[in-house]
Order: sequence, then C-alpha cells, then structure tokens
Amino acid sequence: MKETIDKKVVYLEYMNRENSFRHHSYNEEMLQYDYIKKGDLRAVEEARRIFTSDTVGHLSDDPLRNWQYLFICSVTLVTRFAIEGGMAHEKAYTASDLYIQQIDKVRSKEELLDIHRDMVTYYVKQIAKAKKEQVFSKPVVLSMDYIYYHLHETISGRSLAQAAGINSSYLCTLFKKETGRTPFEYITDRRMEAAENMLIYSEYSLSEIAEILSFSSYSHFARVFRAYHNQSPKEYQRTNYRHNAIMKDIEPSRYLTGTTGF
Repeated sequence: MKETIDKKVVYLEYMNRENSFRHHSYNEEMLQYDYIKKGDLRAVEEARRIFTSDTVGHLSDDPLRNWQYLFICSVTLVTRFAIEGGMAHEKAYTASDLYIQQIDKVRSKEELLDIHRDMVTYYVKQIAKAKKEQVFSKPVVLSMDYIYYHLHETISGRSLAQAAGINSSYLCTLFKKETGRTPFEYITDRRMEAAENMLIYSEYSLSEIAEILSFSSYSHFARVFRAYHNQSPKEYQRTNYRHNAIMKDIEPSRYLTGTTGF
C-alpha cells in the first residue's frame, strides 16, 4: 500500500509541474489562521481568498463534493486555532459539528461559500468576545477598542482617555490594575504583534518595517524588538520565515500602526 501511495505521489507531483499547478504555500495558508487566533475580522476575506484560490487541493472528481471536503478541512483547522485564541473548546467543537452538518445539505458552490464566510465570521467574533470577557471594565474595553482601530495614527494619552470617558491619570491606573500593563506598554505589545506578522508574511525590508511602525530609526526598532524576543528582527525573521521567502505572487500583508503619547 505504501509503495502504491509513494508512486501516486511522485506521479501527481510530475503532473502538477507539467500543468503549472501548485498547492498554496504554508505561509499563504497560515496568515488567515493568525488573524483568526487574534479575533481579527481580516480573517474573513483572507480565508475566502485562500479557500477560492486556484491552489486548493483536488479531493474529489465531483465538483460539489470537492468543495464540501475542502470545507471540512477548513473548519477543522479554524476550530483548532479558535481554541488557541481563547474560545472554549467544547463550544468550538460543537460549532464545527453544526457547520459540517450544514454543508452536508448544500446543493451549490455559492451556498457553500456563504456558509464558509459565516463560519469564519462566527469564530472570529467569538474569539474577539472571549478576549474582551477577561473581566475588564468599560473604560479599559473602550480604550482597547480605540487602540485597535487607531493603531495607524498617533495615539496620545489625551485622545485615549477621551475615548474611554475618564481622565488620563485614572485610565493609566485602571489599565495597569486590570491588564498588568500600562496603556503605553499595551500599545507597544500591539506594535510588536504587527512587527512579527510583517517579518513573517510581508516582503518589506527591515528598515521599511521600522519606518512603517513609526520608530525613529531601525536601531530603535531593533532595540525594542530584542527586548521582547531576545533576538533581533533579522534573527526572528530567519527563524520563523519558512523558506525565507513568500511566493512572489502573494500580495504582502501591510500592517500600519502609529506612535503613542504616554
């Protein structure tokens, strides 16, 4: 049996090369799951892009059944990453069962794609909700939301406090008490998350990443990054950037963030 599978794999690899077909790369696939784990709604469009691309696998000669099998693969992985993101495992697995039951009854690709979008959206929103339900007060939640939606801008203590509805001094005290981080540290955390994604998924140079993330210089960016990861951005990229390159036809994921005024 093993010999038969080995021969088929070799043959199909040859045919794929002859027909200029490839499966999507590991990095292409992982970006959507990184979004999902963070409760980021960008996962919805990224997941759809991958799911409907020409690089998905051929699992059945029946077109609709092929889409159904692909959906099962997709929801299985989404479920695992949702649990990693903080969603209760029983809730995640139950939702997976229900979505698979739904696609068992679909009669068209369009209907299945609608369910796929709904599925990814559901999981992302559940993860985002779980992250907010860590017993944070309303001002802290409002400030977190403000930071999320204004990372591409300069965020001052005054503007953040205004969004939270309390004065800056009290917000800093409350934020530190509930999260263990000051607002400035929390914003820097988010900037480091953006840097991690850019180093792994984008094609920007290290100096471009430093500039986009509003650091005064690359050395400043490298110093802050090393404090977080105990390695330089270049070392982090070499360690985590699979094959050290994304296929050139992947559109780079460009994250923007800003500076803070605390």
